[in-house]
Amino acid sequence: MSGIHRHIAVQETPFDAAAEERAVRAGNPKVGAVVTFLGLMRDLNEGDRVEAMTLEHYPGMTEKALSAIVDEACSRWRIEGARVVHRVGELRPEEPIVLVTVASRHRSEAFRACEFIIDWLKTRAPFWKKERTEHGERWVEARAADEAARARW
Repeated sequence: MSGIHRHIAVQETPFDAAAEERAVRAGNPKVGAVVTFLGLMRDLNEGDRVEAMTLEHYPGMTEKALSAIVDEACSRWRIEGARVVHRVGELRPEEPIVLVTVASRHRSEAFRACEFIIDWLKTRAPFWKKERTEHGERWVEARAADEAARARW
C-alpha cells in the first residue's frame, strides 16, 4: 500500500469537495479515473422533517476504522489514491456529511473501490447520529439496507 495517496479526516469544519478530488489525483499522471461520492444531510427521515443532526464519533477509533476500510479497498483493487472526509458536530439539511473519492488507472476499479468504501463506512465506522425533528430528538438506528449493501462485498 505504499505509494498510494491516502487521506482520512474526521472534522467539524466544512470541506471543499472539488479540492479533495483534485488532491487525490494531484501529481500522478497514472490516474485515468476519479470517482467521488458526496453524501448530504437530508431534511426528511422516517416521514419526519429533520431540522438538524448531530454526528458523534470516538476520536482515534473512528480514524483507525476508516483507515482499515481504505486499506481493505487498496488490497482488493488497484487504486492510486483514496480520500475520506467525514463531518461531525451539528449539521443542517443540504450540508455535506461525507466524501469518498478514489483515483485509479481505470474507471471500473475507481467505481468499485468508492462504492465499497462508502458501503463499509456506513456499517463499520463508529459514528452516532442524533436527529432533531419537530417531535424532539432521536438516535438514528442502523438500517438493514446498509448491512445488505456491505454484505455483498
